[in-house]
Amino acid sequence: MNPLPHPPTTSTATMKVDEDAAVNAGILPAEHWSAQLGISDDKSLFDSDKESTKSLYPSIFKYRTIHGRTYHPETTDAMYWATNDRTQAESLDINHHCCTLALEGKLFLSPLDKKTCKTALDIGTGTGIWAIDFAEEFKQTTVTATDITPVAPSYIPPNLTFEIEDCNKTWAFPNNHFDFIHIRWLNGSVTDWERLFERASAHMRAGGWLESYEMSAIVESDDGSVTKTSALGQWGKIFIEGGRKFGMSFTVFQDGMQRTAMEKAGLVDIQEREIKMPIGSWPTDDAAKEQGTFTQAALEQDTEGYILFMAETLGWTKRQVLIYVKNVRREMRSKKYHGFYRQKVVWGRKPENPAGPVGPERAKTAPSSAAKRKASED
Repeated sequence: MNPLPHPPTTSTATMKVDEDAAVNAGILPAEHWSAQLGISDDKSLFDSDKESTKSLYPSIFKYRTIHGRTYHPETTDAMYWATNDRTQAESLDINHHCCTLALEGKLFLSPLDKKTCKTALDIGTGTGIWAIDFAEEFKQTTVTATDITPVAPSYIPPNLTFEIEDCNKTWAFPNNHFDFIHIRWLNGSVTDWERLFERASAHMRAGGWLESYEMSAIVESDDGSVTKTSALGQWGKIFIEGGRKFGMSFTVFQDGMQRTAMEKAGLVDIQEREIKMPIGSWPTDDAAKEQGTFTQAALEQDTEGYILFMAETLGWTKRQVLIYVKNVRREMRSKKYHGFYRQKVVWGRKPENPAGPVGPERAKTAPSSAAKRKASED
């Protein structure tokens, strides 16, 4: 998880401009989805889709809310576009399983050696599930996982530490320190991808690996079943337009930004793998069917939590969001929509004698989080 601004407050004139922009972006008006379901103002319609709003974390952590769902607190300038409650956490954990299925049971694709990988960093760790699995597999590696929201798993391996950190700001780690840096699913959360990867390179040891796993927000189909006017077909448009309004990009995949940013950071031996992730159990291939079933489960677990902030930026009401969500779920369950979205894993190595840029922190060694805390106490 990483930051974003608050949903913008707009005047009537600005709202008209935003509506025009949404139309130009191919986004159907919110009222369209009520007609698709043939419903009126029936509150009982949503009884089966109600989701828990109970926080995963202790009550001492104060969060902001949008339509009853909790988000990263307004008291800091770090924000994230998805909810941070239990419902979202469960969805993220299911999605972690989807990602490991896509990588054929692997947690990463970089050619790591357990004997030489002494330190690893997971950026935007979310629930911490990837970091926990990695620390369990690499028991001799000191693993650090960061996020802007406190992480509270029930079990933490002894070689794993969680820290609160915003990857868009100066990192509180020494330069030339990590043998492996893992970044997954920060689409729409990074202010400057090139600077992010420069920072990563600066904090990696020579010979270390950086791996980025990102996805496209666009839902496609090979047979035309996902049309531009279907709920699934509108999904990516809502994210891209919403991101445009608050200055965050959801087109990292389409722009090829992962490889470009790694190249500009001076990394070498860059490789990539593209993945088509089905949504639903419609595939005939057993492996693809399993992937699609879990992807649908991840999305259905918290469809609202994913889309709510984006819809808020477009001026939708909570009811309009719920109606759209119901359309999305109906399409996923029907098996008539053979949708998928694309993912891309890109990994590269920091050379022994880097000639290119290695990040804004090269000239100095950042203090550790412990050192910063001690200084503040003094």
